[in-house]
Amino acid sequence: MDPVNIPSYFVWLVFVLPYVGALAAPLTGRGRIRDVVAVAFPFLSAMFALVLLVPVIEGHTIALVNSIIPASVPWIPELGINFGVLSDPYTVIIANLVAWISFLVMLYSVDYMKGDNGLTRYWFFMSFFIGSMQLIVLSDNLLSLFIGWEGVGLCSYALIGYYYHDERENWVGTPGSKALGEEQAYAPSHAGMKAFFMTRIGDLAMLAGILILFITSGTFNYHQLATSTGWATTLAAGGLLVPVALLIFGGAVGKSAQFPLQEWLPDAMAGPAPVSALIHAATMVNAGVVLVARIGPIFYFAMQSNPALIQPFFMVVAWIGGITAFLAATQAMVGFELKKLLAYSTISQIGYMMLALGLAGLSTNFAEGLSAGLYQLMSHAIFKAALFLMAGVLIHLTGTKYINEMGGLKDKLKITFAVFLIAAASLSGLPPLSGFWAKDAVLATAWNSGQFGLFLLGSATAGITAFYAFRMFGLIFYGAREQHPEALAGTHEVKEPSPIGWIPYTVLGAGTVLVGLLGFANLEGSLQASSIAYIYSLFTGSAFSSLTSAASFDIVPAGITLVFVLVGLLLAVQLYVRRKVSPSSLVKESGFAHGVYRFLENRWYINAVYYKAFVNAPLRASYWTLDHFEIGVLQRVHGGGASLAVRLSGAGNWFDRNVVDAVSADFAAAGKALSKAFRRVQTGVLEQYALVLAIGLILLLFFFLLVTGLYTSI
Repeated sequence: MDPVNIPSYFVWLVFVLPYVGALAAPLTGRGRIRDVVAVAFPFLSAMFALVLLVPVIEGHTIALVNSIIPASVPWIPELGINFGVLSDPYTVIIANLVAWISFLVMLYSVDYMKGDNGLTRYWFFMSFFIGSMQLIVLSDNLLSLFIGWEGVGLCSYALIGYYYHDERENWVGTPGSKALGEEQAYAPSHAGMKAFFMTRIGDLAMLAGILILFITSGTFNYHQLATSTGWATTLAAGGLLVPVALLIFGGAVGKSAQFPLQEWLPDAMAGPAPVSALIHAATMVNAGVVLVARIGPIFYFAMQSNPALIQPFFMVVAWIGGITAFLAATQAMVGFELKKLLAYSTISQIGYMMLALGLAGLSTNFAEGLSAGLYQLMSHAIFKAALFLMAGVLIHLTGTKYINEMGGLKDKLKITFAVFLIAAASLSGLPPLSGFWAKDAVLATAWNSGQFGLFLLGSATAGITAFYAFRMFGLIFYGAREQHPEALAGTHEVKEPSPIGWIPYTVLGAGTVLVGLLGFANLEGSLQASSIAYIYSLFTGSAFSSLTSAASFDIVPAGITLVFVLVGLLLAVQLYVRRKVSPSSLVKESGFAHGVYRFLENRWYINAVYYKAFVNAPLRASYWTLDHFEIGVLQRVHGGGASLAVRLSGAGNWFDRNVVDAVSADFAAAGKALSKAFRRVQTGVLEQYALVLAIGLILLLFFFLLVTGLYTSI
């Protein structure tokens, strides 16, 4: 790839401009100007990202020319830490995905959030969210990545809990629904706090990992970590290589909602629909994928002389991804809350990305898994953003968030119907759409690396995905009208939204088709080439014979997976589109099928167990401590001490009054009497004073004679 010179400030502006937009939001007052400014800065950021993408599409690499601001600037000179940006093809592709999807979400928000009282706050956090995610993508070191990481966490807390007044209509979940006696519906403020605390668990693990890595290596910089690998030998000798990698991966588990920290994401749907689209498609959940894509090659190639030492890490990543994909997909099979179903789908699809990145370290060609993860990220970001934006429209128009209360919308929402069909088909992995090629790339990597257990798990999940995707589609657009008489009898007229509402998700639908068609032009091979260029940008001057970009379509794993997909699709079509069989007749009030249904509906009871173990148990312990220790012991000791102090104070008062004061009074009286006696001597008569003086002298003389013994010689 021939390099193309690009001014370095182009890259800086990709993440700086959204931050500027965030700061501008409170300064532009209220009204149209504020809204235009809020959308303008993400658009400008996307344009600068596009300038970086054009050379990549043409098959070139980017050479940053120091202009206005260098590509790397001193940051913490005392520790030798610089702050710089990346511009390799892999990074540029991700930055463009984030930039353009974020812009479309912001454009959609203009109409969707119109008239909201907290709109200035909304624009601030949305723009700050975009800037923080781009900082994660473009940073050349783990420290500045972590700053963006925490910025994303802060914004997610604020936006998930956006409706912090906690009106009942903004709750996520169905009020009154319980699992193991635990409430399964949550207010927005509760959902925001839940996301904040669950992701903090992973963040603490990640921070510990990168600090250990820094102490061992002396750097946070990716390139320096890649080229000076003594730290890996040191960690391996101490048995810490895999633990440190897993600690850093803990941050990805939290942010990308992977098992066992996935439970915050379904409840994050308490925020507005554009927030859900931004979190699930372009920003937060993809942060973990970016993190693993950063540390994976570094750890793998640092131990290329003995890859068996680091392979346990990649095995854990792959299996967590596979298990998460299956677990979340099964939960999406039975629910009715539209945005929550899409949230389960996001968890599952991110699981595929983690599966691909884990398989990268288990295969003979690391770039194959790395590019498969990027392919899945790209495909998912596009169709999932479209689905969430359409979910906002559907909920607004029908007045309900439940898909079983929508139904019969096919003829009223023709544009939305067509785009939803495309997005659902891509999610299902149907050819020739993007989801088919991306899922095939992931599962082909599993097949080629000999991980047949993970391949079968991923293929089964693909079939489940097709089922729940077309279950949603069927209930929304083909369901019986009588299922939602109250919703459609409301004040909202069921018709397509304004162009500013439907254009963003229509563009995304077209993008899904376009990426799918590019699959025939070997887009997978191009992504592998970008992945190889990214690896070589880290390991300057190194050559890895195992890295190839000769991606080819493998009919065997694709065919096996497609069988699973078609089974799930046909079952959903029969039950929810053609409605040949009533689904409720398959799940009776009792029996095995009903038990399985309840198990999946209650989220495998994982969420309920977490509340019992980590929320209610500590609360009960605190209440017991309050009753039995603080009130029963500490307050009694405090009360007894206070009573003793009062009694001792009374005793001291009696002693002071009856002893100290009495002695003091007696001394004063004696002194007064003595003074009075001496006063009698002071008569004022001179003759008396002369007589006393003479008597005193005579007495003194006698005393002298007596003491000295002179009287004996007289």
